[in-house]
Amino acid sequence: MGRPRSRVLSDLVTASSAGPVTTPSARLRILIVGGGYVGMYTALRLQRQLQRSEATISVVDPQPYMTYQPFLPEAGAGNLEPRHVVVPLRQVLRGCDVLSGRITSIDHASRVAVFEPLEGAPRPLEYDVLVLAPGSIARTLPIPGLRECGIGFRTVAEAIYLRNHVLSKLDVAATSQDPELRRRALTFVFVGGGYAGVEAMAELEDMARDAMRFYDGLSPSDMRWVMVEAAGRILPEVSEDLGRYTIAELEKRHIEVKLHTRVESLTGGEVALSSGERFRAETVVWTAGVRAHPLLEATDLPLDEKKRVRCTPTLQVFGVADAWAAGDSAAVPDLSKDDPSAVTSPSAQHAVRQAKVLADNLLASFRGGELTAYRHSYAGSVASLGLHKGVAEIYGVKLRGFPAWFMHRTYHMTRMPTFNRKVRVVADWTLALFFRREIVSLGAFANPREEFESAVPVERSDS
Repeated sequence: MGRPRSRVLSDLVTASSAGPVTTPSARLRILIVGGGYVGMYTALRLQRQLQRSEATISVVDPQPYMTYQPFLPEAGAGNLEPRHVVVPLRQVLRGCDVLSGRITSIDHASRVAVFEPLEGAPRPLEYDVLVLAPGSIARTLPIPGLRECGIGFRTVAEAIYLRNHVLSKLDVAATSQDPELRRRALTFVFVGGGYAGVEAMAELEDMARDAMRFYDGLSPSDMRWVMVEAAGRILPEVSEDLGRYTIAELEKRHIEVKLHTRVESLTGGEVALSSGERFRAETVVWTAGVRAHPLLEATDLPLDEKKRVRCTPTLQVFGVADAWAAGDSAAVPDLSKDDPSAVTSPSAQHAVRQAKVLADNLLASFRGGELTAYRHSYAGSVASLGLHKGVAEIYGVKLRGFPAWFMHRTYHMTRMPTFNRKVRVVADWTLALFFRREIVSLGAFANPREEFESAVPVERSDS
């Protein structure tokens, strides 16, 4: 087991003034759990400020890249190349040790985390300072049939799969003479009316409508797109009038928005709603919010009622030394509000800004500096509703249609990490001005070995 070795500036300064430190035991060991917004930006800022003789920085994440999730709807709709909405961690964090795998438990009192690599046996990782930023996972409900037929929309793989799935259903409908089968194939249900659900549905409906030009015997009116939302409105991040405007725009495209409605069952391919309506669908996309990562429950850190890590305004874990947290899984006090119990929302806007404050405070704690409290009032919201369509509310200014769509793209392009990825995203958009998006389903991606497996003869038993 490791022993606590928290260091302050005087220790580091003394070590540095005595000459270069070469023994690993003399260096501060920083463990960053999660390679998302907070993890990547914190590691990037630390590697620029700390010498390898001062500290080692380890970043653990199951994926070797950071995903810029606001661009997932455009990647799913074919407006952006999927590889351009991810940032390779090893390429960006050259001064860090990037470990592909999962942290399954943390004993912070002993400064030890259990690391489970992609292959091989779990092993302990000793550390001195912990940065906890595992992000969030989809918030699901015990709905019959959801596990079997639901599709998430939080990763690049899910975005690619959903695009291929939707286009494959158009292929099924175009080649079938069974009216019931065609109706099932062309019915698409999205559960959840937040950003992810609205943007994903709007972009994919836009793509499918565009694709219909190439399918003889099919028209956009043959498709049925349904959004199910338990609350009384969609896009709660924007004002109510913009939410109503969004519903009106979606309904102009014959998208059904069902408010105050819950999904009660999805068994057998039949969607059963709380309103009593039942219909069959072969595509159900679940975007009904997020919850804190379950890893947090396998730690000895203080959690709030929503299982998030309790933090101070300076992003230190409440009442715990040498532990920091930010992002979706951290309950950070929202100093921009009068309510002392308010915490920041789980959004990319907060995560990116918290990462900067966290890294600077961590460095200040090493060097005897003053810590800064995180304070950021919500600047506004932007949402895409398909090509050239959107809604936005920035510092109280409300935009609709093309200006909002342009603001959405501009804002997220500026927030996209690294100059390399910014250029690639802009290049994709520029090419789209001259060429239509590719409408092709690469369905074999779901099981790329299927054809090869069927070609291999089955071995016979001699008995």
